[in-house]
This record gives sequence, C-alpha cells and structure tokens, in this order.
Amino acid sequence: MSAALITGASRGIGAGCALAFAREGYAVGINHRSSGEDAERIAQHCRELGVEADVFAADVADADQARGMVERFVERFGRIDVLVNNAGGALRMPPGGFVDMPTDYWDSQIALNLSAATYGSQAAARAMIAQNVAGAIINISSIHGDVTWVRRKALPYSAAKAGLNMLTKSLGVELIAHGINVNCIAPGLIHTKALDRYSERDLNGFNRKIPFGGGGEPADIAELAIFLADKSKSRFIVGQTITVDGGQSIDGSIDAMLDDAY
Repeated sequence: MSAALITGASRGIGAGCALAFAREGYAVGINHRSSGEDAERIAQHCRELGVEADVFAADVADADQARGMVERFVERFGRIDVLVNNAGGALRMPPGGFVDMPTDYWDSQIALNLSAATYGSQAAARAMIAQNVAGAIINISSIHGDVTWVRRKALPYSAAKAGLNMLTKSLGVELIAHGINVNCIAPGLIHTKALDRYSERDLNGFNRKIPFGGGGEPADIAELAIFLADKSKSRFIVGQTITVDGGQSIDGSIDAMLDDAY
C-alpha cells in the first residue's frame, strides 16, 4: 500500500487532501501541531474509507520535529510515497506595516511557510531515495507568492510563499534524477474555517470579485494533489507551481479585493 503524509491536515485543505488520498487507497498520516482531536477525527474518517491512518504531532517549523515526524511515519507504514507540505498560514498578523514589523513575526512566518517545507522535503527525499521509492512531494503555496498582500501586513507570508515556489523549481530539477517529482499548488480563496473570522458581508464581497463566481473548496486543491501524485498521469510535470484560484489572481478586480480585509 502506498503511503501519504500531509502536514497541517487536521482541517481545511490539509484535511481535504488526507481524505482524498484515503479514497485513492493510500495509507494516510495526518500531521498537526496542537489540534489532536481534530486530527484524530480526520484519521477516523480515513479509516472508515478502508485504509490505515494515523496522527503525527509535530511542529514542522522545527527542523528536528519535522524530521522526526517523517521517521515515525516511515516506521509506522514502512515507506513514504507522497509528502504534501500543506502547513502554513498568515494569521495573527501584528498591527502596522513593514516599518513596525517585529523581527520575531518575520522569523515565524518564514519558518512556517518556507522552512517547514524544506525540512520535511529533505527528510522525505532521504527516505524515498534510501528505499528506491519514485515518490512525489507536493507543496501548497498561495497566489500571494506572486500577488502582493501588503495591505494585510502579510509581507513575510508573501515572501515565504514566493520562496516556496522557487524551492519547488530547485527541488524539482534535483530530485527528478531520483524519480521524485516535486510540484506546487497555489490556491486562491478557499472556503475553510480560516475564513470564519470574516463577516458574511465581507465574504460575499470577496466571492463576487472572483471571476469563477466564488471561492473554491478544499477538494479543488486535493484533486490536483492526487493528480500530481499519480506518476502515470503527471510524470512529465517537474518543478511547476499550478495556480488554482478561479481566475482570482489574473482579474483586475483583485486589486480592490486586496485593499479590503482579505
């Protein structure tokens, strides 16, 4: 049985990916940092789909914990075929702009949104190479790796996601020699619990400004992750960042959207 490890998988896009891989017959690892009950709930849903699933607590922004998580996953399932680097976020932003930004905020955002994927990918690649597994590493970036988000004081988030896109290119070129495909998905507005902090009025405004007619769902990202993990369909896609946003990042109305709360 193939095995997939998804970071930040207790909710949202990560949970959607975990369930999608379970439906495809993968054994699934659900990583979380501090949401054990939610992670176990997703694991149980995966088991109900007829596959093995387990929960792996780790702060993936910490190099030792990230590497230890991958090692425990390989011990549990015997192999790792897919790593989805989904953990990330730009919540709890401090007030003020760049000139007011605390150094620790920059450090924490780069660690969570860029370094975490680096640590996990290194550990997963080592395991795949050692076992001669032609696996896949899939990074979850954001349209804000290409479209700035300065008015939301999220400069480090955007910088980190831009770095993640370039990391994907670099790893894609290096690891394909070992049969490991590395690619990236850049979502736009996706309807998850992270949007609960916005009012219904704000959300309606956001959705109206997306050419598709509204935001996407976790399944829109998860199904692409399944495709990228399937070598029979995606073997010639190497080091790419694929935008999935309903046209959000290429329509002029995005400027007004970025000026608002989003």
